[in-house]
This record gives sequence, C-alpha cells and structure tokens, in this order.
Amino acid sequence: IAVDMVKEKLISKKQAILRINPNSLDTLLHPTLDETKEIEVIANGLPASPGAASGKVVFTSEDAERLNGLMQDTILVRVETSPEDIQGMHAAKGILTARGGMTSHAAVVARGMGRPCVSGSSEIDINYEKKIFKTGNLEISEGDVITIDGSTGRIILGNVPTVKPEISGDFSKLMNWADDIRKLKVRTNSETPVDTKIAREFGAEGIGLCRTEHMFFEEERILSVRQMILSKSKEDRNIALSKLLPHQKKDFIEIFKIMGGLPVTVRLLDPPL
Repeated sequence: IAVDMVKEKLISKKQAILRINPNSLDTLLHPTLDETKEIEVIANGLPASPGAASGKVVFTSEDAERLNGLMQDTILVRVETSPEDIQGMHAAKGILTARGGMTSHAAVVARGMGRPCVSGSSEIDINYEKKIFKTGNLEISEGDVITIDGSTGRIILGNVPTVKPEISGDFSKLMNWADDIRKLKVRTNSETPVDTKIAREFGAEGIGLCRTEHMFFEEERILSVRQMILSKSKEDRNIALSKLLPHQKKDFIEIFKIMGGLPVTVRLLDPPL
C-alpha cells in the first residue's frame, strides 16, 4: 500500500517509510508460517526471536546435535539455556524455553543466530527425567513434532509448512528508499564465518564487534580455552594457544573474505572466568 501511494503521488518516499512498523519488517526477513494451513496452538510464550520452525522435541543439546547429524530437524526445549547449550542451539531449528524474558540467554543468542525462539512460556511444564513437557491436558514427549512461531510466541502441535523470506518486489523497493534517506550505517556483531555470511546477506556494512572468545564454543575448541585459562605456566599456556591459533586464523581469513574490505572491529580475547 505504501509503495502504491508513492506511485500515485499521494505521499512521499519518506512518509511511506515512516508508516511502516519496523517489527513487521523483521518478521518478513525470516520464514513465516503458512497461515492458510489449519493449526492447533497448544501454548504461548514471548516472541523472542522472529521466524518459524518445526522439528522433533529434544531436551538436551547432545540430542539436538545427534539428530542434526542424522539430518533430522529438532526444537530444543529447555527450562532456560546457558552457554553450555550453544552447540545444541546451533544444531536445532528453533528454541523453546519455559523461563526467561526477551533479554534472556536463549532470546539474545537465538536472535544473533537468526534462529526462531519462543521464551518464557510459563504455560509449559518440563520434566527432564521423563523427557516430556505438559501444557494444559496435553503431554508432549521427546520425538513428537511441534512448530514454534518466534514472531508471535505461538507453540503449535505438529508440522506447519513455512514460507521462505524474499527481499523482493515492494519490500525491496521500500528498503532501497530507506537506504537513500538513512544516515546511520548498520554493522553486525559476528565472530563466525556462518554468522558473518548471514549478516552480509541482510545488508550489514561491516562488523561492529567481533568478540574473539565467542570463536571457541565448539567442543574441540572450548577444551583448549579451558586448558589455557587453567594453565600453571607460560609453557602450558602457549601449548593451549598453539591449538587455538589455526582455528582462529582460518576463521578470520573467511570472515575478512566475506566482508570484502568492509570494517571489522576485533575485541582481543576476554575469557569469562
């Protein structure tokens, strides 16, 4: 409507841009549910990270990684997430938590990854031992398929088809108008080649902060970081650092290639003790 009104000279390009709700644009950048399909909403939470995803329910990061290795989609269901869950969050298609707000670990990390996330759903009761969660009269077991909608906070039974995002047509036109008018340039927080590639696709004009300690969350790397932190002598520390160097060097080469000359601000190692 906004683009049509500009074409008809009823409003200016600037007025058209100001009429658009930024949150609705964020939703358009992620997969959305096919609303023509019948859906059964079983619970609601906070719309912590936009997008929609379906998959088998898993309650541990290890199971998310295992099923991902078998090319199976999963939704990681946790009471709340912590840095130890990072691999599972990478492996899962979406994240659902019973506790936590819009700035919880799950919400912030999921938004950074571009993963759909519904957080703080007090309507679900998780039992890790039995590997089930209850909501109302329903009991959802490990392996059951659910769909989460991180744009609305809905938790849905079964597999709901999604519609892929496309920056095209009127959406593309409006974003180009915004580029002509805006004064700010937008950079991303990124420290992996995968996240950097996603950020470039979304139009980031550089990396505002590359937090080097975030480069080492993978299992093989985190052990070397712990070895470095706990080392008793300079020799031990250098042995640990020599294991990390090839990984970091390879990552930086890829990140700089993807950014193609755009600015990258690097923060030196700041290990959380």
